[in-house]
Amino acid sequence: MRNQYKNYFSCELNSSSHTPDEGLIREIGVRTLSLSIVNLVVGAGIFVLPGVVAAQLGSAAIVAYLVCSLAVGLVFLCFAEIGSRITRSGGAYAYIEEAFGPFAGFIASMLLWFGWSALSDAAITVAMVGALALAFPILAEPVPRSIFIITLLSFLAAVNVIGVKAGVRLFVFNTMAKLIPLVLLLAFGIFAIKFENLAIMEWPPIATVGGGAIILFFAFAGAESGLSASGEIKNPSKTVPLGLLLGLTGILALYVGLQTVSQGVLGAELANNMDAPLAAVATEVFGEWGAKMLLVGGVISIYATVSGDMLSAPRVVFASARDNNLPKFLATVHPKYKTPYVSIIFFAAVVCVFALSGTFKPLAVLASGSILIIYGGVSLAVLRLRHRDGEPNPGQFKLPFGPVIPVLSCLVVGWLLWQLTVEEATALAALIGVSVLLYAIRIVSKRAQGGSKL
Repeated sequence: MRNQYKNYFSCELNSSSHTPDEGLIREIGVRTLSLSIVNLVVGAGIFVLPGVVAAQLGSAAIVAYLVCSLAVGLVFLCFAEIGSRITRSGGAYAYIEEAFGPFAGFIASMLLWFGWSALSDAAITVAMVGALALAFPILAEPVPRSIFIITLLSFLAAVNVIGVKAGVRLFVFNTMAKLIPLVLLLAFGIFAIKFENLAIMEWPPIATVGGGAIILFFAFAGAESGLSASGEIKNPSKTVPLGLLLGLTGILALYVGLQTVSQGVLGAELANNMDAPLAAVATEVFGEWGAKMLLVGGVISIYATVSGDMLSAPRVVFASARDNNLPKFLATVHPKYKTPYVSIIFFAAVVCVFALSGTFKPLAVLASGSILIIYGGVSLAVLRLRHRDGEPNPGQFKLPFGPVIPVLSCLVVGWLLWQLTVEEATALAALIGVSVLLYAIRIVSKRAQGGSKL
């Protein structure tokens, strides 16, 4: 899951200039890109999702991982081609804006910072409280839970208002804190598997598998954000596809391994441990100290992820307000600390509202739905650029089989979005509707200032 858009949010939102990124040194190679992708994707979600998916699919949960990885693979093949063609920074936003113009780019930016960042941060904040409630049962009570969430997000906002360096220090150790416990659990948990727990007694309906896969997108999304620094990737036509392939393969191996170990160790009990499933597995494998290790690792990962987003996401709100895409007051800079404090407080407030009012699964599904729309937009952008600008140039990565892969990617994304409930789809449609309204207000305001009429 997510420090994903850290690179994206550091870019100018209004990067509509189509010139290459001048002055940037291309130093990012295959190894750096693939490791960056693993770091960006593997995060808080995997500490919770094995239990959530098992509750929905039982012993067939592994099927959802395979379906999800197939869908992700198709999507990121599209990212590989378009990432080698458009080498300016900005990632998914830049690709969609380049192919479809500033209106589509604005909608994409709203889906990224609000639909993806805010909702996913709310989801993992809820997950953090659920995990901590196992050690501190008082946090399961509504009032203490609310006080904790408000205090946590207020603290993170305050730290980032004080200064960027203070914010960076809060998540600098995130990678090791989350990966070491996971790798240890995987390595030793293999020997505790009861293979009868892995038998699939009944194959779930396709729609149920789709529902599981869309939840899992919460844990798989984010690999594309490694491309946000495309202007600094050397030999992107080769580095981008190979880095994506290696990174995604490593992520899939880790996720499938963890789900297999969890299912093999706990069996049907996995579905009853949705707050901290990996901690329950660690209890069986290592004893109580193992459970504490996974619980601490999960909480640190969640805390660092939200902390990282609290540093990065408000910058895109600030840039959008500065460029008159959002209300101007959101671009206010603190007179002493020189940070976009209004945007930071605004973002923290949005996350807080969702965290107080929602539970993990629906928030994760809505966040996944937002990023799926972005993925669909990128897949369509590949087709658009091929139609408008022709095939990729020699030296750029070109998808085989003509339009087959981007078309399949669009179909898979559409199928997964079809799994949303009416309420979830309505919520996403409302977000897009508000984004369209904001864009229309912006256009009217600009034309009024210029003395022109619609």
